[in-house]
Amino acid sequence: MKKSLIALALVSAFTAPAFAQVAAAPVSDHTITGNVGLFSSYRFRGIDQTFGKPALQGGIDYSHSSGVYVGNWNSNVSEGAGFPQGNLEMDFYGGYKTTFGDFGIDVGALYYYYPGSNFTGAALNGKHPTKTANGTVHNGELYVAGSWKFLTLKYSYAVTDYFSLPETAGTSYLELNGAYDLGNGWGVNAHLGHLFMKDFSYTNTNGSTYNGSYTDWKLGVTKDVNGWVLGAAYVGTNAQGSCLNAEFYCFSNSLGNNGLANGSKFKDAGRGIAVLSVSKSF
Repeated sequence: MKKSLIALALVSAFTAPAFAQVAAAPVSDHTITGNVGLFSSYRFRGIDQTFGKPALQGGIDYSHSSGVYVGNWNSNVSEGAGFPQGNLEMDFYGGYKTTFGDFGIDVGALYYYYPGSNFTGAALNGKHPTKTANGTVHNGELYVAGSWKFLTLKYSYAVTDYFSLPETAGTSYLELNGAYDLGNGWGVNAHLGHLFMKDFSYTNTNGSTYNGSYTDWKLGVTKDVNGWVLGAAYVGTNAQGSCLNAEFYCFSNSLGNNGLANGSKFKDAGRGIAVLSVSKSF
């Protein structure tokens, strides 16, 4: 009996720490994630932001178990895309999202900021020729999104002048996005969006006037390789960007503070293009 008691005591002494080691750690209410990616071209709502050149992008996000989140995302841009003297986009956002089974909702606000950019008395809106853009380019939007399984419908509303275009507050963007997991690391994604430009007009060299609204689309495929996501997508729009007729979405590689192109090269910023990418979240 004495030997049995000694053996039991020894077993207990050695097994107790093992149980302590496998005890589950408490789950944190706080989550911080980051992301980085290299893209052959940066397209925002279908429009070229880097004059066809590559973009290095990355950001950081904080989320709470309650559904509240905030984050920051950044990318290089071309000043010819509407950011004179600027070459960086910084996005700051926050909101709340939750799910109900297969359904989800997301509401929040997003602020686009382009440090170093500067407009000086730029008259960019033909509908309001006496109104000018001045100072750093920026844009503030509110958004609401609803999702079901792999589909998301999102509506964004500009509460400031849309990227500093005078008198364009109230511009909105409606988009439908889909992302479907095919298994084995493969996925497909699609996008359809429409920009509703508010109270804006532009006249080209032929005397034709239009309001800046357009539709854009994307169809892509992704492959996850050890946490690195390789992507290929075709992006297109019906934005009026003919450089022959000096249309609004014809961008120069350089832009003056007055909003006029002063570069030596020009591109249709809404032209169809294939975009290749590699990205990672951590």
